[in-house]
Parts: sequence; structure tokens; C-alpha cells
Amino acid sequence: MTMSGEGKVVCVTGASGYIASWLVKFLLQRSYTVNATVLNLNDPKETDHLVALDGAKERLHLFQANLLEEGSFDPAMAGCHGLFHTASPSIFSASDPQAEIVDPAVKGTLNVLKSCAKVATIKRVVVTSSMASLMYAGKPIGPDVVDETWFSDPAICLHLKEWYALSKTLAEDVAWKFSRENGMDLVTIHPGVVIGPLIPPTVNSSVKLLLNQVDGPQPFGSTIFAFVDVRDVATTHIQAFEVESASGRHCLGGNVANLSETSKILRQLYPEITSLAKGEDFPILPKYHVSSEKVKSLGIDYIPLEVSLKDTVESMKEKGLLL
Repeated sequence: MTMSGEGKVVCVTGASGYIASWLVKFLLQRSYTVNATVLNLNDPKETDHLVALDGAKERLHLFQANLLEEGSFDPAMAGCHGLFHTASPSIFSASDPQAEIVDPAVKGTLNVLKSCAKVATIKRVVVTSSMASLMYAGKPIGPDVVDETWFSDPAICLHLKEWYALSKTLAEDVAWKFSRENGMDLVTIHPGVVIGPLIPPTVNSSVKLLLNQVDGPQPFGSTIFAFVDVRDVATTHIQAFEVESASGRHCLGGNVANLSETSKILRQLYPEITSLAKGEDFPILPKYHVSSEKVKSLGIDYIPLEVSLKDTVESMKEKGLLL
């Protein structure tokens, strides 16, 4: 175990979330002191799994903060050496997408960075973005290599009503603009579909994709996804903070597969789960590849898809989410 975080304080926003919980776990393992923000300190679903982590008693401090409330992140950032901004709505549809998805992501990023700009000791900011802020660039995807030079076009996201992609694209724009204007050292992380074991008690939207496959067969067809393990995503965040030469955007999509392929792997692992979607009849679309050069430079070696899938299902079973 590395002890590189000894004596360092970092802030993690949206700490109760799927990626952030693993990030907090790994930071505590590395001896960091973590100031973690949640939306509601009185909600055990947000806090219990965090305070149960090893090292939490000694080095985890919880703060309540709201993305839409300017200044609410100030207390959590005081005295910090680094910031991990992961808080953002991870939902794909809403009755009022602007208010529920786009505003919290975009205004929230600005509010978090404004709080950060007040703290001279924060040396680097790592923002959790998404492959969604690259994939809607208005050019054909397969069989090209998708890399950090791709940028989603907000007009395309809006036209397709891809609210999550729009929120991530606009929030990233805001982050880069603010960081340039304020001399901030910013690094962004762009995961694809994140799977792997759950720490929080609730299922997030990307794991739900697998849960739907396992629990009730849906004809997902030939849609191609860039899967990445949540533990790799959390480790990449920490490496992006610790490796001095890290800069710019980092794509994370180590295992490109369609859901027919994931179903096949799951059926081999769990022949007893009869509800698994079959899906072999669908035409296989040409696969794209996600450039891994930049994440490799941070020392990341992707966890194999089979391992991630198995660990996701085992974790769901453990939490009673699968019958």
C-alpha cells in the first residue's frame, strides 16, 4: 500500500456516489485525509457506507453541500491540497432536464471551482467528466479510434435530447474556461460505461444496465459500449492528482463490447441465471477503439471485462439486488 497521501487533505465532491465512494476508499487507503461532500448529512444512504470505510474514523470528514448553492463548498475545501469534483447528476432522463440534469452539472461545476479558487493550497483539480463529452462529435464512430481530441457538439446533444451528454459537455467547457482564466491546474477524466462492485447501497445508472440484462431480458441489440471498471476509474483519478506530468483529458474505455457479448460472458459465468438476455441475433456493428495511451502513462492497466462483470454480479447478489 502506498502511503503517498500522508499529511495531505483532499476534497471529494458528491462523495456518496458510485465512483466517488471507491475514490474515497482508495484515498483513505493511501493515508489521505478526505473532506467529503454529500447532499444530505442526515441521509444514511449517503453517509453510512462512507463512515464504514477503513480509515474513515480517523481521516474522513463529511460536509453538506449543494451544487446549486454558491459558497456551499467553501467549508469542505478549506485547507485542502487537491480537489476531486465528481458531483453531477448521473441520470439520463427527467421531466425537466434543464433543471434536473444540465443546471446542477454546469452551474455546480462553476460553484465548486469558485470555492476552489479561494483556496491557495489546492494545487490540482481533477474533474470527473464522461466519454459522453467526446462521443457526440458529429462524425462516424466505428471502427475509428476515439481519443482525447474528440469533443461533443452541444447542438448535436440538444438535437438528440441526450441531456446527460449535454450536461457533461457544457460542464467540461465551463471547467476548462474557468481554469484557464484563474490559472488552475485542471485534469479531466472521461470514463465510458462504469461497472464493477458497488460500495453505495443504491444502484447507479450504468450498473442498472447490467442489472436489467440479468434480471429481465431486454433486447439491447448491437449498441456498442466502452466499459471500464469503477476501481480503474478511481485509481486513474488518484494518479491524475499524484503524477505531476498529468495534464488535459483522459479517456477511460478499456473494454469495448456490445451487450450481446456481455450477455454471453455472463451466461458462461452464471448458467443458472436463466433470465439473461440472449441477443445473438443482432447484427454486430463495427467496433470503435478508445485510445489508452494517456491512461497508460498514468500507470493504469485495465481490469479485464470478465472480472468486472463477475464482480458486479457478485456485488449485486451480496446487496440482495438479485434474487
